[in-house]
Amino acid sequence: MKNLAVIALGVTLTSVMAFGKIKTENPVYKAGETSMEGFVAYDDAKAKSPRPGIIIVHDWMGLGDFQKQKAQDLAKKGYVSFAADIYGKGIRPKNPDEAGQFAGKYKANRNLLRARVRAAYDYLVSMKNVDPKKIVVMGYCFGGTTALELARSGAPLVGTATFHGGLSNPNPSDAKNIKGKVLVMHGADDPFVPPAEVNEFKKEMADSKIPMEFIAYKGAVHAFAIPSAGNDNSKGAAYNAEADKKSWQAFEKFLSSVF
Repeated sequence: MKNLAVIALGVTLTSVMAFGKIKTENPVYKAGETSMEGFVAYDDAKAKSPRPGIIIVHDWMGLGDFQKQKAQDLAKKGYVSFAADIYGKGIRPKNPDEAGQFAGKYKANRNLLRARVRAAYDYLVSMKNVDPKKIVVMGYCFGGTTALELARSGAPLVGTATFHGGLSNPNPSDAKNIKGKVLVMHGADDPFVPPAEVNEFKKEMADSKIPMEFIAYKGAVHAFAIPSAGNDNSKGAAYNAEADKKSWQAFEKFLSSVF
């Protein structure tokens, strides 16, 4: 859709830093009439020729330091990583109540959510140092939901991965549009993604014959891979160091399999 095409406004090098060979940029791009500000990281030495690209989608608090660090970690592995912005430039929740409102807006309007993440995809594949045939999307919590929506839209991905992401799908038949492999890393005790939702998701994947690996981490709840989530499982969201470590290892293995 023409009005949803990404229009690069130029790369704002307000934060071009060197971490060894790692370079970072803060590109401003558009989804429709809305300006977005993402974060790109890549190894300049390795990115002389097109490299696989990874889109990282933030949780409900918006794009922040956590996703930026993940982008840099992946850049050290030789990938061009793009931490996407779903909410818009300068729009960041101030607290969980605001985050719930922001995330809820997009979860209730999956077409809008797809448009925002598609804008990130289009920006990434437009980069000269990115191989457009080797793109993976991954996300945390709300970002996991978003990653799945990009895949369900039929985007030409080689892989989709979620860390404790929501799995609900208002249009189950859209699962057939998914390209590439899917990896779901789930907290076995996550109260925000109940067993019924998990079972429906697994059925959608099976019915559509999508190659999918589902890993449930025992004793882990929602947000298990986010250190700032605290350590109180009774709140339903808490960090779990073991699940964090194992899920990242699973993700790295997944990347090796799709690239």
